[in-house]
Amino acid sequence: MKFQAATAAAVLTLFAAPAFAGDALGTFAKHLDIGATAIPGKAVFKDGSYTLTASGANIWGAVDAFHYAANPVSGDVVIAADVKFEGQGVDPHRKAGVMLRQSLDAGSPYIDIMVHGDGLVSLQFRETQGGETHQVTANQKGATRVKLEYRNGYAWMSLSGADGQTRYVGGGVRLPLEGSYFAGLALSAHNNAVSETAVFSHVELGALAAQPAPTPQTPVESTLETLEISNHNRTIVWHTTGHIEAPNWSHDGSYLLYNSGGHLFTLPVAGGTPEQRETGALSKMNNDHGFSPDGQWIVVSDQTQPDNQSRIHILPAAGGEPRLVTPNGPSYWHGWSPDGKTLAYIANRGGDYDVYTIPVEGGAETRLTTTPGLDDGSEYSPDGQWIYFNSVRSGNMKIWRMKADGSGAEQLSFGDGSRDWFPHPSPDGKWIAFIAFGTDVAVGDHPANKDVVLKLMPAAGGEPVVLAKLFGGQGTINVPSWSPDSKKIAFVSYRPKG
Repeated sequence: MKFQAATAAAVLTLFAAPAFAGDALGTFAKHLDIGATAIPGKAVFKDGSYTLTASGANIWGAVDAFHYAANPVSGDVVIAADVKFEGQGVDPHRKAGVMLRQSLDAGSPYIDIMVHGDGLVSLQFRETQGGETHQVTANQKGATRVKLEYRNGYAWMSLSGADGQTRYVGGGVRLPLEGSYFAGLALSAHNNAVSETAVFSHVELGALAAQPAPTPQTPVESTLETLEISNHNRTIVWHTTGHIEAPNWSHDGSYLLYNSGGHLFTLPVAGGTPEQRETGALSKMNNDHGFSPDGQWIVVSDQTQPDNQSRIHILPAAGGEPRLVTPNGPSYWHGWSPDGKTLAYIANRGGDYDVYTIPVEGGAETRLTTTPGLDDGSEYSPDGQWIYFNSVRSGNMKIWRMKADGSGAEQLSFGDGSRDWFPHPSPDGKWIAFIAFGTDVAVGDHPANKDVVLKLMPAAGGEPVVLAKLFGGQGTINVPSWSPDSKKIAFVSYRPKG
């Protein structure tokens, strides 16, 4: 075990907490069974490698059962190891990896990176004592080395690739661990009647140097992800060191559309290589784009004209020449009526941003909101009866809806603790997904590089539930991003570079 880029003071901070009782293992203070393990675990340290043997039903759900070799730590840390199972194994979901854990209780909050016996690799986490476990599944099978970085309350997953190099693969999770916690190696058989063995080598545990707080201008890496509504589990589709924004799900559910560098790209939901869509002369498209209800067309908001004002265009879904719909700017698209005849968008026509509609073929635009203050994010309900939007008219940015003709506006989200943006109705009409910023953000702003929360609430309003806590903001989920079957949403998470 070695410390990398750690000052003497940082090392003292890392091991400031007293060692807990029991057998030492190499430079780990203790190894022990956590939870209900039918067969006592054991561990051996030899020639710089750690061999753990463990039973245990799982590291999952509300309680865990596994063997753990760990040290008490505090502050920001990194832990990494080469991981290799011994033998064929009994259960394909046996798990071995690195773990950060608030306590040694079986139901403790934790974050880990686990390599499964069948090759699946995921970042698992439990946010509260005795709470449910969730995961971010990597977009690769197998990894010989895993690396978990924990900085400022965020956990970041890096894995070795086919070339043997270990790189960040995406899917950051925000989960603050308090005071002293534990860092170490973990193994569970995923079958409490048997024991499994794994070898951990080239183990590294160290303190991370401090980084300046990110600003909206801080360069970032981007991860395109999907999230399953039923269990809040996330899957990494693609990671890039570049900047991408605002995924839309295709009409047939097979691919995602996003923008980057003023252009549009598509990527299979199963992962693969991005392909640029042909958009004619348009080269400064922003993150307000989407598909027509029948999937035959793409609508974009573009700022290519010399005045840099956003205007709405329509082009074939397969790519092609665009057709201008809104000659006036700025105009930012957000919704397409289910009958395919009308676009809803946000426009500034005299100093205030309001909700407007216009026929798909062009023509006169209609202003639907006149209340002073910013309105944004206008999307139709799947039955066409409502337009959902976010507005500051209550004094805080909250989710609202109104009838499709602009009448009968009603507030749907409440409370002073968040700024709620970009409501997205599910295709089945049951749910609204939206993004919430903290009160450190100005009421009318939705900047990049912030702590944000993805939330879900009933379409008619009600208490929201948290889907994910992540580093994001502008570009994360600006436009319609539901899968056609209403089971998942797509979004982009970010990580500061450096």
